[in-house]
Amino acid sequence: MQADRKKVERLLKTARGQIDGILKMVEENRYCMDISNQLLAAQAILTKANKEVLKAHMEGCVKEAVKDENATEKIEEIMKVLDKVMK
Repeated sequence: MQADRKKVERLLKTARGQIDGILKMVEENRYCMDISNQLLAAQAILTKANKEVLKAHMEGCVKEAVKDENATEKIEEIMKVLDKVMK
């Protein structure tokens, strides 16, 4: 992985902490909207981590494939991810 590993790890650990907190909220039968807001916050952090990974992939793997005139596979990979993101 070519992304800033420390940054991605920090984001994922933060998301894990949020998810642990959300589980506790569910166990405590907390207010639905509070749980929903925390779920959205966790999703936002995961999205940010994914952006970091995808950016590094574009700047590294895809850029290198373009230089080698072999970008088709990498572009298809990115398109598959974009299809998932845009659903």
